[in-house]
Amino acid sequence: MNVASNARLSLARGQTDMAGFELLNPKGLWLLTALVPLVVFYILKIRRQQVRIGSTWLWAASQRDLLAKQPFKRLIAEVPLFLQILALVALALALARPAVRGARIEGDHVAFVIDTSASMATRSRSVVPGIAEPTRLHEAQHAATEALAALAPGADAFLLEAAREPRLVGPVSRDEQQLRAAVSSLVVREVEGDLASAVALAADRLRALGGKKRLIVLTDGALADPKPLVAAGVDVQVITVGTDEDNAAIVRIDVRAGLDPSTKREQVQVFAMLRNYGARPRDTFVTVAIAGASNTLASRRVLLPANDKTPVVLTFEPSVLDRGQGLVVQLAPSDALPMDDVAYGRVPQGLRMPVTLASSASYSWLHRALESDPNVDLQKLTLAELATVNVDPEALVVIEGACPAVVPGRDLVVMAPPAESVCAGLDIGKRVEGPMLTSWEAGDPRLRFLTLDGVHVTTATELKAQGSGASLVRSSASTLIADASTPGRTVTILGFDVADSDWPLKASFVLFTRNVVELARLHRAQGAAGPSRTGEPLRLAVPAGTQTVTVEGPGMPSREVSAKLGFAVVSGIERAGFYRLRWTSPRVGDALVAANLTSERESDIRPRTVLFEAGAATTTTAKAATESHNEWGSWLALLATCLRGGHWTFASISTP
Repeated sequence: MNVASNARLSLARGQTDMAGFELLNPKGLWLLTALVPLVVFYILKIRRQQVRIGSTWLWAASQRDLLAKQPFKRLIAEVPLFLQILALVALALALARPAVRGARIEGDHVAFVIDTSASMATRSRSVVPGIAEPTRLHEAQHAATEALAALAPGADAFLLEAAREPRLVGPVSRDEQQLRAAVSSLVVREVEGDLASAVALAADRLRALGGKKRLIVLTDGALADPKPLVAAGVDVQVITVGTDEDNAAIVRIDVRAGLDPSTKREQVQVFAMLRNYGARPRDTFVTVAIAGASNTLASRRVLLPANDKTPVVLTFEPSVLDRGQGLVVQLAPSDALPMDDVAYGRVPQGLRMPVTLASSASYSWLHRALESDPNVDLQKLTLAELATVNVDPEALVVIEGACPAVVPGRDLVVMAPPAESVCAGLDIGKRVEGPMLTSWEAGDPRLRFLTLDGVHVTTATELKAQGSGASLVRSSASTLIADASTPGRTVTILGFDVADSDWPLKASFVLFTRNVVELARLHRAQGAAGPSRTGEPLRLAVPAGTQTVTVEGPGMPSREVSAKLGFAVVSGIERAGFYRLRWTSPRVGDALVAANLTSERESDIRPRTVLFEAGAATTTTAKAATESHNEWGSWLALLATCLRGGHWTFASISTP
């Protein structure tokens, strides 16, 4: 840093210090009115005694005063008057209590960690200059700005924000204006916070620097993880913001398609878990509406017990146009933290599950089992048509006797793939005769509520399944049914044709088919990405062959992300709401994904003590930190005493 920049920095620091100067008791300045009688006493003529003298020549001036008609004389600057005026001014200023706001923060290197998690959006009852409706983050920003003004001359600082992931906001700097701009740029992230990671990162960066190090943490104390923080080797000061506020939140949401038990018509069922963190019961309304629509589809008045959870179910009959639309669940009236009073979902596509069966066989047991399900829309294609005919992107696709490289739809079932090949990343071995079933994964949702005892298979191909849970049904020598799922897509491979077994004659075959369909229906109801939480990567299932996906959402510009093997990952989801994802190859498609905060720990906005290992931290409130002062009153009172003593000394010396 050159001389000019140092001069500018000193000037900026000086302006800041002057701006922080104030009088804590301005009424003390009324003592300055005593200057008027003091001066009057010095210019007022006094009554003189008559004394007989030998000559009046030496007393000519006094004689003129006696002969003057005015009662006042000309003010002459005298040392006693000057000393008394200074003493009176010093005493008046001492009574007015002059002070500079903010105590000096000692340290060569200072790190600021500011909590920007969702709870920092809680409305604050503190007064923040320039903010009409302040939040806890505004309060923290104001306290950080005051702390920047109190940095020791020559100290540098850097800023870290603590949201789901710690983020460095700007480089290490001595420029107070640059640091202030970095503080003011912070916004609340609608995520569950992780203050421990940000504190650990700041402490690591400080330990790499020489000199005296200091860490200042600004948070509301409503931490999602209550474990003690670690900042060994660094002086830590915690500045807490916010007060205890009542809050209610939607901490879980699920949207399903179902049937009205009385009318037997299809309905949408919205399950919401509400939690009241307040010490008193709360009366609230829960409403459900289509995103962007003014009318309410369903509502319910609920009395939430104090500090307890309450489940709520809302239902409505959807129209054809409602399918796949965004759904908004809301609590009213709003409270101190509005962002967790809203949750988002998607209207299910319906109970009838689209299933596409691709087979060259004239008769299929799977076709018969699927056709018997009244809630299945079955599409029968040949293997050649599978690549040319439009298939619902969320359909369950069943393929018999083949395993194409590119398969449309979502979930996939492959029966009897070609021997000695690769299917969905799984190696297919040679054919074996008469394998005997030995065990199966009863905990897998595709095999629940069934038993394979008494099932015989005449011929099958070996499935070389690897990894925990990949082998669903096993024989004495190999795997007969394997799981080859990828993120966002469930893939089930049967190493034999069910026609080469007596399984279709068992009830377990029908149960297996229904389980596979129900699992696909669940994935379809959850949407292209399933349940998504803010702060976590959004995992999106896209058609195989898709290379790029365009993402649009609240608080983020439109951007493209790469897709591979029918899967895309979108990071940076920091706001709750709806995200629209679009792709153009191998066919045009889109998906609507809802992201929610839904965090019981983050919605608990009650301030708590921030703990550090070994207790190596001092804690103060933001109000106490911003209202702390360095007063000069005692020094000015001492100065007034010294001046008064000087006046007495001078008077005693000059008096004959």
